[in-house]
Amino acid sequence: MFLLWGFSSFPELQHILFVVILLSHVTILLANASIMVAIKLSQNLHTPMYFFLFALSFSETCTTMVILPRMLVDLLSESKAISLPECATQMFFFFGLAANNCFIMAAMSYDRYTAIHNPLHYHILMTQKVCVQLVMASCVVGFLCSLGITLIIFNLSFCDSNNIQHFFCDISPLVHLACNYTVHHSMIIFMISSFVLMGSFVLIMTSYIFIVSLVVKMPSAQGRYKAFSTCSSHLTVVSMHYGFACFVYLIPKNRDSFSEDMLMAVTYTVLTPLLNPIVYSLRNKEMQTALRKVYYTVLTIFCLAWQVKRP
Repeated sequence: MFLLWGFSSFPELQHILFVVILLSHVTILLANASIMVAIKLSQNLHTPMYFFLFALSFSETCTTMVILPRMLVDLLSESKAISLPECATQMFFFFGLAANNCFIMAAMSYDRYTAIHNPLHYHILMTQKVCVQLVMASCVVGFLCSLGITLIIFNLSFCDSNNIQHFFCDISPLVHLACNYTVHHSMIIFMISSFVLMGSFVLIMTSYIFIVSLVVKMPSAQGRYKAFSTCSSHLTVVSMHYGFACFVYLIPKNRDSFSEDMLMAVTYTVLTPLLNPIVYSLRNKEMQTALRKVYYTVLTIFCLAWQVKRP
């Protein structure tokens, strides 16, 4: 058994943190569900860009479901024990889904490049089959990378302590509990993490370098503005996601940095999934229109149901 020590060093903040994280979790679920329903019901959003956004929203919803419910339970519970199989399962699904998010963002950047570089043949190049294949490949590669990391870590011998200085089963707090963790293990984990984070980031930046080179050559200022506006929300989300994740997983850590890592982890497990749907909604007029229709429909149904129940 392990003990998820998490925020136990701040006992006076436990209930406040519970309320904040609960509200954040509910908001994440509602916001991502609204985006997915809006994309599914709006015929004009049945395009590759929104297909990838649907996949990203679904994946981020699953990612938060792996971490936040357990965190909420631990904030109110005296016992913060988690068994070794539960810990391994949590790590596998969290890193698999997180890696999947990275590769979906790379697919989104490629989609934007294709739309700007070859708009006349865009729907021929980015067919539904191609989009599904890209999402499936993101999922398979992401979970294979996660499986590699999970197998390495949970084949170690844990003999130092069973107190995990984190609110979920993360890499650094666990490997510091192992008594046979070597440089060889560290290099393999670093290589897998670099492949996921830096590999997908290089693909994204390469796509945007080509996008910028194409956009600056456009003769129309309106065309340049439209091209940049379609990419701005994606770039905002990419900056938030990779900034925090690279700091946590690609910079060497020691025991003194666990508290700092835990605060950083809050950003990419709570804050980033909370901001992503807001960014995509506020910076996209088509999405705003579709969301208004969804909310109006839900409100209408609620009002009709209320009138039926009244005597």
